[in-house]
Amino acid sequence: MSNLDWDSKTVIGFKAKAPKVTRNASDLNAARRTGAVVATDKKVTAGGNKARPGPDHQRIAKLDRENEVAPPPKVNASVGKAIQTARMEKQLTQKDLAQKTNEKPSVIQDYESGKAIPNAQVLSKFERILGVKLRGADIGKKLEGPKKS
Repeated sequence: MSNLDWDSKTVIGFKAKAPKVTRNASDLNAARRTGAVVATDKKVTAGGNKARPGPDHQRIAKLDRENEVAPPPKVNASVGKAIQTARMEKQLTQKDLAQKTNEKPSVIQDYESGKAIPNAQVLSKFERILGVKLRGADIGKKLEGPKKS
């Protein structure tokens, strides 16, 4: 308690002056005359032509094009054809097949048109319901029942 200074003042509610940003020369000269600390910063992109990017942007764009990721593979057309023929043989509509596999009708439509990204779980559901092989070498071949020993 002996190291308290009773003569010092603590001002409550005093706000420090925030730095002022000026854009004209007269305010800048007035600040210099009063002896205030003056710092000048130049904008990095000031005066640039935004319509025509510089060489850095061209180089970055070229790197982006080189690093393009290949789109994921789509379902083979033979798989879509096999789903469609097996579905027709069982006299199922796309909506019926969707209900049996707990998928949306748009998923069946995408698989039949060859626009879907292959998913092993979905294809196995289709194989089980339709009784046709949809993965591997012999796509469209009828599945045999479980092997008995």
